[in-house]
Amino acid sequence: MKRTLFEEDHELFREVAQEFNAREIAPHYSAWDREHMMPRTLWTAAGEQGLLGLAVPEEYGGAGMPDYRFRAVLDEEFARANHLAAGLAFHLHDDLVLPHLLAYGSDELKEEWLPGMVTGEKVTSVAWTEPGAGSDLRGVRTKAVRDGDDWLISGQKTFIGNGISGDAALVLARTDGSTGRGNSDSFSLFMVGKGPGYETGKQLDKMGLKASDTAELFFDNVRVPGAGLVGELGQGLRYCTEQLPQGRLAIAVASSAVARAMYEATVRYTRERNAFGERVIDFQNTRFELADILTEVEVTETYVDRAILAFNDGALDAVSAARVKLWASERVKSITDRCLQLHGGYGYILEYPIAQAFLAVRLLSIFGGTSEIMRETIGRKIAG
Repeated sequence: MKRTLFEEDHELFREVAQEFNAREIAPHYSAWDREHMMPRTLWTAAGEQGLLGLAVPEEYGGAGMPDYRFRAVLDEEFARANHLAAGLAFHLHDDLVLPHLLAYGSDELKEEWLPGMVTGEKVTSVAWTEPGAGSDLRGVRTKAVRDGDDWLISGQKTFIGNGISGDAALVLARTDGSTGRGNSDSFSLFMVGKGPGYETGKQLDKMGLKASDTAELFFDNVRVPGAGLVGELGQGLRYCTEQLPQGRLAIAVASSAVARAMYEATVRYTRERNAFGERVIDFQNTRFELADILTEVEVTETYVDRAILAFNDGALDAVSAARVKLWASERVKSITDRCLQLHGGYGYILEYPIAQAFLAVRLLSIFGGTSEIMRETIGRKIAG
């Protein structure tokens, strides 16, 4: 079925995204994957092409384009080019850090961070999860203590994307002085730049998406000026919840894009590959499998497209975002698994995009809240 989500401006932006992937990423991506790191020049190149901070107002150097369809185009092109780690790195920067600064940051905080985030000169990460606190953020133990007009932050974070390559992290920290599982007003958000006491731990060796660096972070009385507080004191968890729809929508968009890309790659492969004197696509099992996969791809695209439009209209709440993330992230796992099977032995070779995608998409039903948390969120809403 023909998609009706995008308009002419989005397709023109797609051309820019395609050219960026071909020129700036494709020649180097394999090396970055081996090195588990992308260079900072990638970020500044993206900034020069206007691919970062699309929603940032023009007064801070941005394009002033909050229409999420542009971000969706970018994710689709990362998926089509099999540059999924770049998509993840940009997602952390643009879909998690940026919305909090735009919604709650003071003018001073915006002036300090937004222009550099747009140009790629300042790369950011999200430091919420800890060794003992993943989906349950009320278990966060990192603390922020007042010291005059400043704050001193101490604690440990883990699974932090852009943790090594980044310049700063949006940190969730306990500010009520309590211990144990916190209350709804126990936590605050801080924009914390690298400096004394801010240490990067070992780089974590992931299953997939290796070109995107992921690390532990350690804070030992890191001094943060009072202006580094994002929004109001004690509102950190509320802010995280309010911005969940964009983060989860982004994961659904990526899931849908990868599902489409892997379906198309599998159709090409099975048309070219012969077995027992016939093309693999000419076996009935292959055609039946591809028919089911295409149907699931189109259903997922339609669902995600509706969610994008709802988000643009301000009508995508946290529970609706949980539903679309749950569906899309679970579908892409199943689709990539079946597509890999149709590749046979070559599907197990990492040189092939399907093998890379198979490892990458396993993150999507964990990251941004596990599928189990999504089901609990949806189920509670159903139960009233």
